[in-house]
Amino acid sequence: MATDDLAARVERVRLIVYRTFAETGRAPRRDDIAGELGVDLSAVDSAMEGLAAARLVVLDDTGEIVMAHPFAQANFGFSVLGARTLYWGGCAWDSFAIPHLVPHEPRVVVATTCPTCDRALAWVVETTRPPEGDELVRFAVPAARAWDDVIATCQNQRIFCSLSCIEQWAGGRDEPVGTVFDLATLWRLSKDWYRGRLDPDYRRREPAEAADYFRQVGVPSTFWS
Repeated sequence: MATDDLAARVERVRLIVYRTFAETGRAPRRDDIAGELGVDLSAVDSAMEGLAAARLVVLDDTGEIVMAHPFAQANFGFSVLGARTLYWGGCAWDSFAIPHLVPHEPRVVVATTCPTCDRALAWVVETTRPPEGDELVRFAVPAARAWDDVIATCQNQRIFCSLSCIEQWAGGRDEPVGTVFDLATLWRLSKDWYRGRLDPDYRRREPAEAADYFRQVGVPSTFWS
């Protein structure tokens, strides 16, 4: 197959994956993708491998989709309830990003629990303004190491009741506190990060572009520098 043909197939699979997640909250089945494209499963699998190499999907050991940021196929601790669709958010960042990305769900309820005290936490997250709340988000892994183990990275982007809950959680695991900031900063971080991901020919930010974005939205430099 010509390189251009393979690239076109990878892009078509990417759009199917992301648009299915946006519409249904769940990943498409591999055989459904194959049927839509009129190809066999091996062609779908090779496209998925290309998307994983480009850090546009996360696959498990069997080749099934675990995440296509900001969407997740399994429960990572955050539910995102829209007017017509229930999503799993892969982390705090992704959960706040979904209403900014999905045109028909501009207002959602993001729910989770504090990892330390198990208190139920929920916010109305919309596209026009940050949610109210004094809770804090903790990013345990800096941006440069996020893809060393992306699932573990996502599992450690959580929202806590307070700084004392964060310090207790980190201390109990002999971990550094990491990068901590408020909900307004999380909302700004999430607002435009995935812009265009449902559209054709999406391009991920280069590292320098990502650093500029983090700086502009006010994320502490401990996360991105």
